[in-house]
Amino acid sequence: MTAGTRPSRATPRSAHAPAPAPVPAPVTAPTPAAVPTPAAGSAQGRAVRPGPAGELPWPGAREVALAAGRRTLPTLELDLADALGHTLAEPLAALTDLPAFDTSAMDGWAVAGPGPWRPAGRLLAGAPARPLADGAAVEIATGAQLPPGATAVLRREHGVLDGPLLREGTSGGLAPGQDVRPRGQECRRGEQLLPAGTVVGPAVLGLAAACGHDRLTVRRRPTVELLVLGDELLDSGLPEPGLVRDALGPLLQPWLRAAGCEVIARRSVRDDFGLLRDAIRRSPADVVVTTGATAAGPVDFLHRALEAAGARLLVDGVAVRPGHPMLLAELADGRHLVGLPGNPLAAVAGTVTLALPLLHRLAGRAAAEPCTTPAAADLPGHPRDTRLLPVLRTARGALPLAFDGPAMLRGLALAEAFAVVPPGGVRAGVCVELLAVP
Repeated sequence: MTAGTRPSRATPRSAHAPAPAPVPAPVTAPTPAAVPTPAAGSAQGRAVRPGPAGELPWPGAREVALAAGRRTLPTLELDLADALGHTLAEPLAALTDLPAFDTSAMDGWAVAGPGPWRPAGRLLAGAPARPLADGAAVEIATGAQLPPGATAVLRREHGVLDGPLLREGTSGGLAPGQDVRPRGQECRRGEQLLPAGTVVGPAVLGLAAACGHDRLTVRRRPTVELLVLGDELLDSGLPEPGLVRDALGPLLQPWLRAAGCEVIARRSVRDDFGLLRDAIRRSPADVVVTTGATAAGPVDFLHRALEAAGARLLVDGVAVRPGHPMLLAELADGRHLVGLPGNPLAAVAGTVTLALPLLHRLAGRAAAEPCTTPAAADLPGHPRDTRLLPVLRTARGALPLAFDGPAMLRGLALAEAFAVVPPGGVRAGVCVELLAVP
């Protein structure tokens, strides 16, 4: 089943008075007896079977997903223009001092020694700099190389031309080195600027270019195939009797790309066991992501299809709301499948719980530091399970949003983060962990 096929059963906010709760415990690796953590490339895990008895605690499920992503993907040497969105496979080191020479930080005059000074020409950025004699000045542009012998830069607005001489028009005095960017102010040649695991964004590209790089060594992006399951899904137009619009295809595809992976295909698969089994077997992707069919309904064929494909379940249900019937499987050849529930918000919960940790680890991305903030209001929780609650980040802390049922997207569209609410809820003022919205 997929988006829209089941009514939401979200508990109203008033149904559970949240009890005081401690700050969520740090994520720790579960013991082998509790969670089967596979070795890289192995096919360890439970037999393929549905059922709430196999549900893992939410922190443990994320640890299993991280462990599953330890397989190292190849490195690539890419031109700067092609490296955007990849992850650095090795630290970024400066190939030159930055700046590479003393430069002017302002438009004005480069001066040598105390004033007044005798102006002697103009020096623009990109022009060679000739030595400057003591008592002389040369008009200079921001970014131009400071001529040898210059001791400071006099800003244009502070300089006064008095006949053939240039004088300082302020009473503050011109200190040696004023408005000069000295060589190596930002970094020295050979200095490590960014660690491996840094995502290559526009600022990283600019820094790499400034310190002399034409190419970067990055990790290959993990490839993903998105299989949207269900007979009831429409790709366009208004819903019809028994038919609903596919929300997860348009929602998940850009989020998966933002996670550092390459979405090689997005395909619709009908509610048919054979079609689903073959789609899983034949997928060339590093990670297959499916939507729907993770429970035990009459057309929920995912468990059977995984068994037929020789897969092993690493996670078969997570104690989290929404999204508890999510799963993670290792395929026979060492690749992975993430099965997301069909309801939209539940699928997003599965994405942040299993898909993103797996994909980030495969892409070589450095783990994000945990983020906590006080609750701006009581955050309602589930009696037994972790709850992922869409929130706004305000000056007072995390503020819960309405429309947070598993089949809803309205709250998510406004959300800035998910609050990780432990069983029982969190009182206003108590700190809670936040996860960025994908």
